[in-house]
Amino acid sequence: MPVNIPRELPARGVLEDENVFVMSSERAEHQDIRPLRLAILNLMPTKIATETHLLRLLGNTPIQIEVTLLHMGSHSSRNTPPEHLSAFYSTFDCVRDQRFDGLVITGAPVEQLPFEKVDYWGELVELLDWSREHVYSTMNICWGAQAALYRRYGVPKYPLEKKMFGVFEHEVLDPTTKILSGFDEVFPAPHSRHTEIRADDILAVPELKLLSTSPEAGVYLVGSTDNRDFYVTGHPEYERDTLKLEYDRDVARNLPIEVPRKYFPGDDPSRAPRVTWRSHAFLLYANWLNHSVYQGTPYDLNDVPPVDLTALYI
Repeated sequence: MPVNIPRELPARGVLEDENVFVMSSERAEHQDIRPLRLAILNLMPTKIATETHLLRLLGNTPIQIEVTLLHMGSHSSRNTPPEHLSAFYSTFDCVRDQRFDGLVITGAPVEQLPFEKVDYWGELVELLDWSREHVYSTMNICWGAQAALYRRYGVPKYPLEKKMFGVFEHEVLDPTTKILSGFDEVFPAPHSRHTEIRADDILAVPELKLLSTSPEAGVYLVGSTDNRDFYVTGHPEYERDTLKLEYDRDVARNLPIEVPRKYFPGDDPSRAPRVTWRSHAFLLYANWLNHSVYQGTPYDLNDVPPVDLTALYI
């Protein structure tokens, strides 16, 4: 089954060219099936690229998905045309009375700020709290993962001496968990961040479990013990040239940046990067949609059981 997205969304043409199964709303309405309702809170400045990254992964499963794109109403985006946001996005205020099977929260280039100094932090806190009763399962990415762990469990982030930048190997710590079903014992994934969360802080929270780490990049995947919420510190959704574009941008700005590790052949930025992480990215999202969303969410979204973490909120 396909991902159901508007016919005019720019990502649609890219995905169709890649033979990813997408469907229009008109066709979906004629199918006697309840699609999964999925919201994507897109905090990235390059929203159109991020839409394509995520929809590519979500469209590679046998489950029909209806996607709602969200942006922060309290933040003014400078890198996405207002016409695009108006045509394809909603704000949290527009959906606060709705319920969703799943929610994806992306990363954001604000990790070097204290959480409370981010201009939309208040709105994001409200959305995270709202999701406990209105969303069955969440997937939180990079800064989005750090923000959710901080809000829900008080897990801090720590500055790194230099940017964690490149493609790193990760180890599966619990091969029996469904989110890692079919994974190799060691798998690659991209990282691009200036801060980290630490294993000791995760292990100190009984409601969390550490699922995958990297000898170089540290904590990678954290899950809740009820298997409803996941936190990914890297960017498995990245395309072939995403790290290259970040590297070229920083070089052009004369910013201190190292060549992303284990990304270019021979660590030579004049050579085309190779994709080594795509199969695991597809598998991660397929496992999440199947085992954590589809197999658990009630048919009637009004019956979504809330998760009581009130005592843990900071």
